[in-house]
Amino acid sequence: MSLLTLLPFIVLIGAMFLMTRSAKKKQQQAVEMRNQMQPGSGVRTIGGMYATVKEVNEDTVLVDAGPGVELLFAKNSIGAVLTDDEYNRIVHGVEHDLKSDAGIVPDDASSLTETDDSAADATADDKAVDLGKKDAADEPADDAPAGEAKTDEEPKKTDGDSEAK
Repeated sequence: MSLLTLLPFIVLIGAMFLMTRSAKKKQQQAVEMRNQMQPGSGVRTIGGMYATVKEVNEDTVLVDAGPGVELLFAKNSIGAVLTDDEYNRIVHGVEHDLKSDAGIVPDDASSLTETDDSAADATADDKAVDLGKKDAADEPADDAPAGEAKTDEEPKKTDGDSEAK
């Protein structure tokens, strides 16, 4: 057999090796993360429930999901061990890293509106804008009265009987 015939098989075997190697790495990292769990740390289960670890055993984890609610999970069902800041942010809505008060929305809208001085300047600068429309008073009067011209332009309404059918 020639080398060109074996090349696709060699590439396929190499790709399979790389994929299984990366999957093994991810599994090993997950096992290390689960082994680092200790009582008091916040966790997220693979089902999406957030809880606090109460007790860690060899294959199981006892978690506190709320007041008076203790649940026993398999260690493999823990999806992530969260940092204290991340757990508090997600579960309790607590933010510890507020840099300044500049991004906080005020309780009332008074600070969002213009002051009296800037409003007075804005009204002084406002002028009538010509949008190309003319009022009826600005139009020149025709020889015929407006009522007659209007009747000529509009079609007459009938009872529904028409000669053209």
